[in-house]
Amino acid sequence: MPQPIWVIAIVSGLIILLLLFGIPLKLLRFIGQGVVKLVIGALFLFVLNTIGNGVGLHVPINLITASVAGFLGIPGVFALTVIQLWII
Repeated sequence: MPQPIWVIAIVSGLIILLLLFGIPLKLLRFIGQGVVKLVIGALFLFVLNTIGNGVGLHVPINLITASVAGFLGIPGVFALTVIQLWII
């Protein structure tokens, strides 16, 4: 795990770079939408794990599975469930 001081330093450095050079608004919007989709995917997986706990279904929540669930939506969650049940 990174130390909190490093995280604060990196975020501060990115803010300073943003203020000095400016990043196009489209890039920030694109990154923001990606982060929102990752969070939504993680929430989908959390709900799936909560509901699936009764039947022994557990899909791990990590960057890859949250990305699949977030960018593909409900079909992505369904695909991860099928992979977990029948392939793994």
